[in-house]
Amino acid sequence: MRKRDDMTFPFEEYERRLTELRTRIAHRKLDAVVITDPENIMYLTDYQTTGYSFFQALVVPLESESFMITRVLEESNVIHRTWVELTRPFPDTGDAIQMLVDAIREFGLWDKRIGYERNSYFFPAYQQDRIHTTLKKAKLLDCFGIVEQGRRCKSKYEIDIMRIAARATEAGMKAGIEACHPGVTENEIGGAISQAMFAAGGEPPAVMPYVTSGPRTLIGHATWEGRKVQPEEHVFLEVGGCYRRYHTAMMRTVYLGDMPDSMYKAQERMKLALTVMHNTIQPGMTVSDVDNLIRNIISENDVGAELITRSGYSIGIAFPPSWDEGYILSLKQGDSTILEKGMTFHVIPWMWAVDGNKTCGISDTIYLTDDGCESFFNFEKDFVVKPYADTH
Repeated sequence: MRKRDDMTFPFEEYERRLTELRTRIAHRKLDAVVITDPENIMYLTDYQTTGYSFFQALVVPLESESFMITRVLEESNVIHRTWVELTRPFPDTGDAIQMLVDAIREFGLWDKRIGYERNSYFFPAYQQDRIHTTLKKAKLLDCFGIVEQGRRCKSKYEIDIMRIAARATEAGMKAGIEACHPGVTENEIGGAISQAMFAAGGEPPAVMPYVTSGPRTLIGHATWEGRKVQPEEHVFLEVGGCYRRYHTAMMRTVYLGDMPDSMYKAQERMKLALTVMHNTIQPGMTVSDVDNLIRNIISENDVGAELITRSGYSIGIAFPPSWDEGYILSLKQGDSTILEKGMTFHVIPWMWAVDGNKTCGISDTIYLTDDGCESFFNFEKDFVVKPYADTH
């Protein structure tokens, strides 16, 4: 390892992560692991690039030095960002998998027990097949999740980085709310959010903000498409701020006109769910306990709304196409995973199809403490109501 003092976290933090990973490698009776998930590679080394659609891998042996396989262009990210000293880059005209195989042989792992992330988006089946047919004397075993075990609970350093991301989230949401007026386009609102996030020190998020208005709020994961916001409509906003690839996220709702009783009731139900969650959640509870608590509160409504998704998900390191770590842990029914200090969640007690034609949301990003939780935000939860007369 090359010790340096210009990475996102202190060098000792990366040493700890690598040591704990090697403990899990040994527990699994493996001699090495091949890590291809971009979030996991960054977690272990501070390596990041937008070029992760090209094959890249970090190979961590149980005892010897780690090494990376990257495209030649991306080797500069290894050199300038990480502690990794050994690289074997391949040219654009080269064969990435053959380079990986050659490096595994070069470093004496060709006949060892090697773990690999079978479910990684960026290590497709046809490439895995080549490894199996080429390294015939090695024993290749799925180790998906071996890095994520370390990522579930954030360290104090990660919490501090997420606090910086939260300031970008708040700045973006504030600007988005201020930009909501009849006659403006969803694009203009999205632009205001983005500019404010970046001006506040935020970096490109894994997903740009979600901005929908009126009937378009019923479209799942839709964002701006040029529609003009109309009087007596609401605007649904979901903003994910990012700093050093760590994210925090927030949902809010703006109503342009006289807000109907049904929307007020929806607001109060979501606020109640968040309040009860804040007063109840703590290490030792199960994921299912928290989901049931939130889901039961949201379900008890008389405005026709539902919580049709999980009630929250782990959040932290992310590259496009998603800002969440829900594949690591989601707040959903039937999951008996125990909550622990340092876990971070985007909690989303949002309400789908109020009155059959409106979706709205209030959400929070939290981290678990010794005996409860804290929010990353200091931001008003009530819907922002802008009477039509005040917008002209």
